[in-house]
Amino acid sequence: MPTGGELLIQSLAATGVTHVFTVPGESFIAALDALHAHDSVRPITCRHESGAAMMAEATGKLTGRAGVALVTRGPGAANALAGVYIAQQDATPMLLLVGLPPRAVQERPAFQAIDIAAVFGSLAKWCAIVPSADRLAEFIARAVLVAQSGRAGPVVIGLPEDVLDDVSADSQAVRSTATSPVPPSAAMLDVIRTALAYAERPLVIAGGSEWTADASRDLAQFAERFDLPVVAAFRRQDHIDNRHHCYAGHAGLAMDTSLAAGLRASDCVIAIGTRLGDITTQGFTLLKTPSQKLYHIALDAGAANNPYPAALAVPASPIETIHALAALELPGKIPPWGIWRRDLRAAYEATLRARITPGAVRMEEVIAVLSQVLPDTAIVTNGAGNYAAFLHRYFVYKTYPSQLAPVSGSMGYGLPAAIAAKLAAPHRTVVALAGDGCFQMTGQELATAVQFGLPIVVIIANNAALGTIRMHQEQRYPGRVVATSLMNPDFVALARSCGAHAERVTATSVFPQALDRALACGRTAVIELAIDVDAISPAETITGLRARSAAPRA
Repeated sequence: MPTGGELLIQSLAATGVTHVFTVPGESFIAALDALHAHDSVRPITCRHESGAAMMAEATGKLTGRAGVALVTRGPGAANALAGVYIAQQDATPMLLLVGLPPRAVQERPAFQAIDIAAVFGSLAKWCAIVPSADRLAEFIARAVLVAQSGRAGPVVIGLPEDVLDDVSADSQAVRSTATSPVPPSAAMLDVIRTALAYAERPLVIAGGSEWTADASRDLAQFAERFDLPVVAAFRRQDHIDNRHHCYAGHAGLAMDTSLAAGLRASDCVIAIGTRLGDITTQGFTLLKTPSQKLYHIALDAGAANNPYPAALAVPASPIETIHALAALELPGKIPPWGIWRRDLRAAYEATLRARITPGAVRMEEVIAVLSQVLPDTAIVTNGAGNYAAFLHRYFVYKTYPSQLAPVSGSMGYGLPAAIAAKLAAPHRTVVALAGDGCFQMTGQELATAVQFGLPIVVIIANNAALGTIRMHQEQRYPGRVVATSLMNPDFVALARSCGAHAERVTATSVFPQALDRALACGRTAVIELAIDVDAISPAETITGLRARSAAPRA
């Protein structure tokens, strides 16, 4: 008969889990021993539980199946909170397994005890402690089902040490039962078709975590048939090929003014998958319902916390709905808004050509090179910081899935996400972007990438500052710089000490050659970019911000 630890690993394998991201702890030694004898589930030893949890979240985001992190009690679980938060915000299926003290000392001041329900309850879809080894398979199957059902999200399961040690009378792993996606009704589709028949300036906003390559193609087909401009919600730019003539840009940070004006002017908004969050709508200011007709398609459409009242809320699978919309027939006439769509597309293309930042290394040129050189199937990851605004504006996403970025705006995400992506899709090129501050949140995971032989490329934009906060300081308190300057390590030396290929780029002209070497070296590679802090965003400089903020107001 198997131990609880053995049954845990068997149960994970039965759900299709191939990697468990962990920082080993004594509370789950029995599970670690079970991994020693189980070839189909590979443990990935991380350097910090936040990195492990972010890797699990990125796995779920990329594959649609719950990624798994296994951490120890107390400090380990607390460290993993950052990844659980990302999974909740991004609606990503994820399973956090937490080793706990033995059952006999529960509700006592045991060493490193933690109340997982109290700590994770506001973030997780379900928190539970497995009561016995006999019920371990049942709990894991349910946890995976809950994580992946409806609006996906994280589940946290506590594993008492003695539960993993105990022998189980139940030796069978339990497979999770897949739920059927909810399709839209014919009546709902007819309402959308009628709305388009009377619209003058319609557009689509595509987002959300539930998506597939087929959904991307269906969205393009629907948009092309009705000549609709398609806008990507915040950090969901890979939901449609950005080269498609209907793609109109990204509703994210540093949004193009023409796109923002287009969102305000639209009289018919079809929002697919997205929650229409703060960033996508510029602080909930871009849309003006009910004067603008909103047709909201999402699993939680119509929920009480949705920020905009919808003319029609369709609580259905975005994938099923976009498949049905792709087959929708025109409402008896050629769409009359062709100029509207062309103008929005032209404005997007103009943003790709804009080159205004100062410095010897220009981020817009770096991103343009990446967009041109990387394969269409490359996966690009990033965390948070002003460097990401350049990525989102100048990179042309071509396939789904190819973008791993946290809508939560969490720093440190890019490197762990790249590790997870390369493990899940070893034949695809993976590139991570990070700022100097962002990288140092989880930079220790560089050693993880090297240890497991992962040929990813990490690009660090080093401007010796926490740029986003520096930008806001200059806007509100020009010239009063506090706590945002960074004294950084030598990133090249740091990377080489871990065993990675590394080089520093001090001029834009040499970046293409550095990128070629990094992609060809066959191992983990780091490229440090020496960025001028004055180039604070795609549309702003520190000098300009300071001058405008300091100017007397009329």
